[in-house]
Amino acid sequence: MPSKPIRFSAHARFEMRRRGIGQAEVVRTIRNPGQVLPSVNGREIYHRLIGRAARLLLRVVVRQEANGYHVITAYKTSNIAKYWRTP
Repeated sequence: MPSKPIRFSAHARFEMRRRGIGQAEVVRTIRNPGQVLPSVNGREIYHRLIGRAARLLLRVVVRQEANGYHVITAYKTSNIAKYWRTP
């Protein structure tokens, strides 16, 4: 993925801190996603399997803009089957 700048909303920073998600994890997910899915309002959801034996899914909600990425929020889930799409 191109190395456009990544900006974090105040909401994203708050939720990441509360949920124990590091900024580096989110950046890695945006730069090297396992999967990118369309979402509402022009947003995309970047997925990456993480953790021991890839048992967690990191979901990063992003609005891609001409001058970079704007992170709306990020969270981890163990319910991978619900979100992961197979081609």
